[in-house]
Amino acid sequence: MNRFVVRSVKQCLVNGRSYYGISTGGGAAYGSALVGRSVELSGQRNGGVAFGGFEWRRMMSSAPASSEKAPLERKEKETVAEDSKGKDVVASSYWGISRPTITREDGTVWPWNCFMPWETYKADVSIDVKKHHVPQNFMDKLAYRTVKFLRVPMDMFFQRRYGCHAMMLETIAAVPGMVGGMLLHLKSLRKFQHSGGWIKALLEEAENERMHLMTMVELVQPKWYERLLVLAAQGVYFNAFFLVYVTSPKLAHRFVGYLEEEAIISYTEYLEAIESGEVKNVPAPAIAIDYWRLPKDATLKDVITVIRADEAHHRDVNHFASDIQFQGKELREAPAPLGYH
Repeated sequence: MNRFVVRSVKQCLVNGRSYYGISTGGGAAYGSALVGRSVELSGQRNGGVAFGGFEWRRMMSSAPASSEKAPLERKEKETVAEDSKGKDVVASSYWGISRPTITREDGTVWPWNCFMPWETYKADVSIDVKKHHVPQNFMDKLAYRTVKFLRVPMDMFFQRRYGCHAMMLETIAAVPGMVGGMLLHLKSLRKFQHSGGWIKALLEEAENERMHLMTMVELVQPKWYERLLVLAAQGVYFNAFFLVYVTSPKLAHRFVGYLEEEAIISYTEYLEAIESGEVKNVPAPAIAIDYWRLPKDATLKDVITVIRADEAHHRDVNHFASDIQFQGKELREAPAPLGYH
């Protein structure tokens, strides 16, 4: 037995290159006579050429053969990445997301990311801005008097600073549509029901009000204390309106309807100040010209006119929504006025 072991070891040392390189398909079979029996270990041939020393070490190792090449491959990839760094002017997204080239009707590049050409429109300035919903019951009177009460400190604070007043007003007016749309969205998910388009209608309203604010910011830069006021008012108003909408959606929509009526009054006063020369009729911001499809020579007066028309449409939508619910119906039972700015 001892002679057999000695003979086997000698044969291994002499014929190591050919003995340990017996190929078996995709892997390699490795024999061992040290214990008087053959042991098969799976491995890789490193390009089809077996090296005795390497195969011997591989036979004694428990790590897969690919791990020997992993550091080299990783180093090569890092080198390639460093070489290519800075060569690409436009970084491509791993997720395949890229902004297509969008142009205006005249062929010039569309400059805005916050809205697209197909989201622009011409405002219907023929709408009746003097229409008023007369309070008919306790909830109507509560909503109406609350809005009138809240207007007093606003007028005292801003007085005749129409631009700042409008800017502050839009930070408030953009909240109800988002809150109402969010709550209707959750209700739709919870009850497995369609919304009748009202989710989209209310979110459109919130987006439209936000665009009013983006326009006003181009005209008036808020001071630090006005920003602080916006922060406080938004925190209080969002939570208060959320609770009101959860408790009584019809009261919430009636409140917004009256709020929009007050917005119309404020913008009418703004227009009168422009016409009287109290406020300079400056050129319209570029964002307003593109969003409302105004002529290139549009002025501040044109901008305030279309914003006031938008507020009149929002007034109608919210009073309409409140009327539906006062009749004992749900919003989804009546078609939503989509695209009705």
